[in-house]
Amino acid sequence: QVQLVEAGGGLVQAGGSLGLSCTASGRIFNSYSMGWFRQAPGKEREFVAAVTWLGGRTYYADSVKGRFTISRDNAKNTLYLQMDSLKPEDTAVYYCAADQSGRLSSAWNQYSYSYWGQGTQVTVAS
Repeated sequence: QVQLVEAGGGLVQAGGSLGLSCTASGRIFNSYSMGWFRQAPGKEREFVAAVTWLGGRTYYADSVKGRFTISRDNAKNTLYLQMDSLKPEDTAVYYCAADQSGRLSSAWNQYSYSYWGQGTQVTVAS
């Protein structure tokens, strides 16, 4: 049983940076993939980035590629999302999630994920 808790959201100016973390109360197994999703007001939840727990292979949405970096600290059972060059359109509630299948090819699909955090608000002012 995995419980995920996000932290680090806040208000930043466009062009600024913000780091998010997601700590798991249960063990994240090597076969898992971990991902970040976001949901803006009036929009559907969308994929942001994913990483395999063992190998650290990453996959990014085109909208954040080159600006966001996903990483994990296996010893701390923690997932991170470093967000740079933030834009107003990045404003959303950000969720971390765990995919037991570990298939990075399906990481873009929110329905691949079994566990979800409660979300943390990121607001980017223009």
